[in-house]
Amino acid sequence: MTTPSSASAALTRLLGCRVPLQQAPMGAVSGPRLATAVADAGGVGTLSAAGWSAADLADRLDEVVPRTHGVLAVNVAGEPVTDVVAAAAERVPLVDFFWSDPRPDVVDLVHRAGALACWQVGSDAEARAAVDAGCDLLAVQGTEAGGHVRGTGPLLPLLDAVLAWAPVPVLAAGGISDRDEVAAVLGAGAAGVRMGTRFLATPESAAHPAYKQAVLAAGTGATVVSADFADCPLCRTSPRARVLRACVEALDDQVRAGTARWPASGRPPTEDVEGPVAAAAMYAGEGVGRISGLVPVAELMAALCPPAEATSDRAVTSSLRRGVEQLGSSLGS
Repeated sequence: MTTPSSASAALTRLLGCRVPLQQAPMGAVSGPRLATAVADAGGVGTLSAAGWSAADLADRLDEVVPRTHGVLAVNVAGEPVTDVVAAAAERVPLVDFFWSDPRPDVVDLVHRAGALACWQVGSDAEARAAVDAGCDLLAVQGTEAGGHVRGTGPLLPLLDAVLAWAPVPVLAAGGISDRDEVAAVLGAGAAGVRMGTRFLATPESAAHPAYKQAVLAAGTGATVVSADFADCPLCRTSPRARVLRACVEALDDQVRAGTARWPASGRPPTEDVEGPVAAAAMYAGEGVGRISGLVPVAELMAALCPPAEATSDRAVTSSLRRGVEQLGSSLGS
C-alpha cells in the first residue's frame, strides 16, 4: 500500500517492525534462516516452540535472536507449558498462541516478562475470549489457511465481525498470497497480515525441495481440508488441516498398496528428509495457486508491501479491488 492504515501504523509501532507482515509459524519448515530473513526485511519472523523443552528453547533463542536486529516472535501451539512460555517471553517481544483456549494466566506470564501476547483465533467468540484474557493482538484465521484450521468459516466475514468491536490490532490470516490481497485486508482495517504458504516458497524456508516444487506446481483448487495427517499432537482434539490435494492422493495410493498407514504423520517434510516425500503432510493455503516462483524473502517482502512512494493512489484502489475479488473468489462468492 502507498500509505499504511492507522491500524497497520499502530501495529508497526507496537511491535517495532517496519512492515505489517508476520511470517506464520510452520513448525520446522519455518526455521531460524527464514525467521531472521523476514525480521531483517522489516516484518515479524516466527519460530515454533513445538517439541522444545524450556531449556532447549532458551538455548536456541539465545543463539538465534542475536542474528537479527529485527523482530522475532515465538509461537506456542497446543496447551501452553508455562516454563516454555516464560523462556520465550524473556527473549522475544511477541509470543503467540494457537490451538488452545485463551488463558489469562498465560497472557499475564507473557506480560510479566515484558513481552506482548497474540492469540490466533477461528471464531468471534474465541476472539472475545482472547481479548478478555488480556491479549495485545489477535490473529484471525479463515478456513482458507494452510495447516491446522481452527475455525469453520472463511476469512473475510470473520475479519469484518472481529474488526467491528476489537480494541486491539487484528492480523488477517488465511489464503493471502500476493500484494493485492495484502492491500485488500489492510484496506479493510486489518492491522497486518500473517502469511505462511507464500514464505514457504522461498530459498530461506526449510521445506523439502519436493515440497516447494509441489507448491509451485499447484493450481486453483489444489488444496483440501483433510484428516489424513492426523498423527500429531494438535490433531488429537480436532483433526482438520489444509494440505495439497496431491499429497492426500499419494497417501491414499500408498495406504491401498500397504506401504503406508492412516492417519499419517503430521510433520511437514523438511530439507533434511531423505527419500520420496510425495505422501508427506504438505500444508498449503488456498492462495497456493497464485504462487509462481521461489523468491528470496527480502525481494518478496518488498513486493508484498512496497514503499509509499512506489505506487499511486489510483494503483492502490485498483490493488484493493483485485485483492477483494481474489479473496471473494476463493470463498466461492
